[in-house]
Amino acid sequence: MDLEFSQIIIAIIGGFLAGGINTLVGSGSAITLSILTEVMGLPPNVANGTNRVGVIAQGMTSTASFYKNGKFDIVLKSKFFIALITVGAFAGVYVATIISNDAFKEVFKYLMILIFLVILVKPKRWLIKTQLEKNLHPFLAVPIFLALGFYGGFIQMGMGVFFLAIMVLVAKYSIMDSNVVKAFSVCIYTLIIIWYFHYKGLVDWEIGGILAIGQAIGGYLTAEFASKSKHADLWAYRFLVVIVFLIILKLFGIISF
Repeated sequence: MDLEFSQIIIAIIGGFLAGGINTLVGSGSAITLSILTEVMGLPPNVANGTNRVGVIAQGMTSTASFYKNGKFDIVLKSKFFIALITVGAFAGVYVATIISNDAFKEVFKYLMILIFLVILVKPKRWLIKTQLEKNLHPFLAVPIFLALGFYGGFIQMGMGVFFLAIMVLVAKYSIMDSNVVKAFSVCIYTLIIIWYFHYKGLVDWEIGGILAIGQAIGGYLTAEFASKSKHADLWAYRFLVVIVFLIILKLFGIISF
């Protein structure tokens, strides 16, 4: 595909923004999927697969930053959750390659409204310290994290928001610890499932690679900020409110970007 210079610049800048948003909150794929379909002209199923290239790049660089800054212990303590998410992602990517996700977008709009209301009610619930002593019962953890992984494998958009909601409100992790686990687990399952997209011919590696440049840089710089800021949880919460609100406006056609 012959790309114009303006398309490349838009992809890199958009990827940078998406990488930062995904690392701190999530839903940066709302930007990258829009670029892939509306700027690059890819069909939705190819855009869904191609989007994962940048997700891997951003996951690798943000995870490397969190590891460098001593934030990785929480990942080792969350192996069970990560394994469930990865298994669920396998089922999700299979479904994504055989059916259209267009119909799901209608449901997604209302899910975002529900999440927005959950975020606004009792904000202090989002500013907790990680409570590993409150072990989540396997009967609850297994279906929740399998479903979370399924969603991530099916369509990446909005995964970060749902991930934070479950990790903070259900598993009782802090927002930033949740982000560390999110960066690593999304990177791991995406490394695996992207080859299934590739096998189905649903990845444009050239375009995905251009997006990945911006996402890798955005992910790394944001992880550096989050690792060193004393108020990272508070800023992440504020950013979460803003991002979800903007996504709702976009999904209902009130704004476009």
